[in-house]
Amino acid sequence: MGKALYRKYRPKTLAEVVGEPQVTETLQKALDSGKISHAYLFIGPRGCGKTSVARIFAHEINQFKYELEDSYVDIIEIDAASNTGVDDIRELREKAAIAPAKGKYKIYIIDEVHMLSKSAFNALLKTLEEPPRHVIFIMATTDAYKVPVTITSRSQVYTFKLAEPQTMFNFLKDVCKKEKIKISDDALMLVVKRGGGSFRDSLSLLEQIATLSDQQIEKAQIIDILGLPEDEIISGILSDYVEGTFSEVVNKLQNLLNTNVKPETILEELVNTIISDPKPALLPLLAKLSEIKAPFIEAKLLVALAGNGAKAGNSDAFSMASSRGATSAGVSSESSRERDRDSLSGATPEARSGSDVLYQEDTPSPAPSPASAEAPVNAAPVSDNFLEALQQIDAGIYQQITKATVKEDDAAIHIYPKNKTNALILGKHKEPLIQAGNGKKVEIHEPGELPSAIANDPTLSKISDIMGGVEEVNNNGGTVPF
Repeated sequence: MGKALYRKYRPKTLAEVVGEPQVTETLQKALDSGKISHAYLFIGPRGCGKTSVARIFAHEINQFKYELEDSYVDIIEIDAASNTGVDDIRELREKAAIAPAKGKYKIYIIDEVHMLSKSAFNALLKTLEEPPRHVIFIMATTDAYKVPVTITSRSQVYTFKLAEPQTMFNFLKDVCKKEKIKISDDALMLVVKRGGGSFRDSLSLLEQIATLSDQQIEKAQIIDILGLPEDEIISGILSDYVEGTFSEVVNKLQNLLNTNVKPETILEELVNTIISDPKPALLPLLAKLSEIKAPFIEAKLLVALAGNGAKAGNSDAFSMASSRGATSAGVSSESSRERDRDSLSGATPEARSGSDVLYQEDTPSPAPSPASAEAPVNAAPVSDNFLEALQQIDAGIYQQITKATVKEDDAAIHIYPKNKTNALILGKHKEPLIQAGNGKKVEIHEPGELPSAIANDPTLSKISDIMGGVEEVNNNGGTVPF
């Protein structure tokens, strides 16, 4: 059995590294000039080549010929994920004091360095502050923000990036030619897309689909074998979301699920499509999609996609993360700030002149929550300045405040949370609220109950039936689908 493609085409010299000139050219100049630092930190997403470049660089520093199977006692690789303790680093320090056996330097490659414990970082710091002349550290991490600044400041930092689509396409095209893999450009571009800029992931996927046929592999075959949704369907779902045609969203999602496309894949494709071409109307949806986790991903997808003024007339009932009440159907994305203001001020449909509200005249309006009924007599809706300032200060707390009703009087800003979780988060993060209110006192009141329109909404019941009648009990004791 031959080598896996990602191993076979792993670079062995800095010159062979593809797509990272900002790193490889600088490292090559350091080698040529003999100006080698005692510590390097390689940061970047998984699969972008950090560890491969670290190994190449270590071998070239010591002028060792690099082969994947070779092992030199002067190049020591450590997986920080499984050697996180201070004792492991103390042992490293003791061994580091021993002179190298063959090369000029003893080089430690520490992968996933951010996984080290605090005490282990402190132990490592002592070595970085006064390193033996013959020791070099090359550290790699996907989470640079978890590496203490005391470590970063003592290292030369190099940032790796995922490969650009055209760079990856050209690389895979060359691999296909060498491996005699017959594949159309459209199919290969889909491999590029699914690989996400990672050489390892892209080569692994190419190797997987290379077994599909001895004839030319087409895009449709890859979509079928990997269970991927067509780009047109994903784009159609997003268009339906913007237009507010929820019935079309349901139909498209059901069709995808019926063809064995996993809900996780649908979620990933929706997120990637929005990111690749971000539009203001889709950014609120992106925020919701990024928070979706198992279980019941299908149900949560439906709820998220129903929150844009659906023409079915139930968008706000689905938007359980927001207490916007009944708003007009088919509202454009440009008026989203207005909807937030209505929510935060506790505005009712009747207060909005000229609006075609979601509830019919013969349908009673939801009773006000107990918390809302306790609003101060002289309180007014919170000012736009407060909301805009809060959005700039802390976007996360701004999202939480849109779930609550907010009123303001001369003495304080009064917040009536949507539920207990909303109340807990806001209660623990009063500082940005006070700052946005220019120092005014902030009072967090007891959370009210979910509006009855949510618990009794017929469209929610319909989705519950689609999902097999699942229910989830909310924090306030009520029951709503999902």
